[in-house]
Amino acid sequence: MAATTIFERLIQDHDKHRGLIAAIEDTVGASDERKALFERYKTDATAHAAAEEITLYHALMGESEMRVYAQHSAADHHKIGELFEELADADMGSSGWLTRFAALKEEYLEHLKEEEETIFPRALKDLGKDRAVAMKDEYDAQKPEEIERAESGIDEKINAEL
Repeated sequence: MAATTIFERLIQDHDKHRGLIAAIEDTVGASDERKALFERYKTDATAHAAAEEITLYHALMGESEMRVYAQHSAADHHKIGELFEELADADMGSSGWLTRFAALKEEYLEHLKEEEETIFPRALKDLGKDRAVAMKDEYDAQKPEEIERAESGIDEKINAEL
């Protein structure tokens, strides 16, 4: 069995997030189910982005050809994070929430498509299979720490202070 690369691992998370988006869309109003699914999606996607930046995009910053992709993806993560915060603060039962969620979905899915179709294949070529396999382990070690940070809201507290 071939070793899993960071790219295959990241796509596993992407697939999970696509499933959570679909599940949220199947909910109605400010239900407990919608709240729980949204919180799960927000926490996991936030942790995913942070761990991805620390492991993959940090490494790509040193690759002159890939630097612009890494910077673009980090900017996407920031924009998506702002959309998550807007949604977390809004009334989940309102039509405005659904409109904002649709905007988040569109932004997020476009980001995933760009990563999977453009960035990941180029990064694999740049980094090589062995490094991509090692980075998967780094990502898997980092993500639980990032989930803990996302659940504690520490980043939100820091942003509020800035």
